[in-house]
Amino acid sequence: MKDTPEFHWKNFINLAVIVVALGYFVDIFDLTLFAMLRTQSLISLGIPTEEQVEKGILLLNSQMAGMLVGGIFWGILGDKKGRIKVLFGSILLYSLANLANAFVHNIQSYALLRFISGVGLAGELGAGVTLVSEILPTSHRGLGTALVATIGVLGAVFGGFVVEFIPWRYCYVIGGSLGFLLLFLRFKIQESSLFNKSREGQSCDVQWGKFSSLFTSFERLKKFILCIFMGIPIWYVAGLLMAFSPELSKELGVNGVVTSSRSIAISYLGLAFGDMFCGFVSQKIKKRLGAVLIFSLATIFFIILLFSTTPNKSNNYFYSLCFFIGLGAGFWAMFVTIAAEQFGTNIRATVATSVPNFVRGAVIPMTLSFKFLKADFGIIKSMAMVGIVVFLLNIIATLLLQETFHKDLNYFES
Repeated sequence: MKDTPEFHWKNFINLAVIVVALGYFVDIFDLTLFAMLRTQSLISLGIPTEEQVEKGILLLNSQMAGMLVGGIFWGILGDKKGRIKVLFGSILLYSLANLANAFVHNIQSYALLRFISGVGLAGELGAGVTLVSEILPTSHRGLGTALVATIGVLGAVFGGFVVEFIPWRYCYVIGGSLGFLLLFLRFKIQESSLFNKSREGQSCDVQWGKFSSLFTSFERLKKFILCIFMGIPIWYVAGLLMAFSPELSKELGVNGVVTSSRSIAISYLGLAFGDMFCGFVSQKIKKRLGAVLIFSLATIFFIILLFSTTPNKSNNYFYSLCFFIGLGAGFWAMFVTIAAEQFGTNIRATVATSVPNFVRGAVIPMTLSFKFLKADFGIIKSMAMVGIVVFLLNIIATLLLQETFHKDLNYFES
């Protein structure tokens, strides 16, 4: 693409964007490690095959519960103390927790450490997207956050490669170590000037990082809930379809072994391309919500193809659909950008951090619903039922939210 007066690579690629993107890369690597290591780690801990889905759901939900808690905590801290402090604190916490994960010997300690990891992992993306959104020109915010997400989700691809060759305990050591290396890069980036200037010239009436303010206005609460609904299909894909792809592929009669690590890595490779394409589609049509709707419909189409898989299809066919489902679900950066742009500077980090973690936390009701329905309807139908609800909420939210492509972010919530 040639440079034009409306498009300049230098307008959205800078040190802060690169460092935030690398932080998200480590975040996603650590976030997806458990789903990739679920089977081999549970076998190592002596969990029988018939209990692995149940214990896997327990551990996954422990991590997601931690992200719900962390999403609120880090979001409030980001608005009160600054975006950079969250980027430091969150990565330190989840790096320590992931290192400790390498030494667990029972389900109880494993679940506790996944919870602590979740609290730490919750702060990375929201603070990063808020920072990038506030330092980039209005017309290039979507491209900057798309670049962050594209590089970031490749962390899962890297994780899929690592877990193929390295024992599960050492994988957690690698994840924690990468976090500590990243801390050194963080010293080179500065706080958002928009945040600093807003704090310097603030009125005494402006309250920063007040999570409860989302519930004191119907309009704010509606936007907050709609933002969550818009993003949940992404974690329906990652937290349900891909995490339990071995069981799903067996039910579909797929030939060959399907592993969750490969399914997750391949779907996240699709997500990487999807996030960047979604950014360019948004830039082309000058609409963020339109781009999300296009990609949501594409995801639905490929999921229908997956559930329609006839017996004796190869595992490569299954993996190819994982890629295309990931490609369609590649609107994560766009969804978080839209959420950040819906709210004023004084609660922007609170929203941008809590919304994606509430989306991740939605894995809890999704997996519990799947578990409840599975006994009567089987794996395929129960996953499909959950998916229908998820995508209906997504489409309704996308149609009701306010477009933010040209929105000026220099304002406060009263």
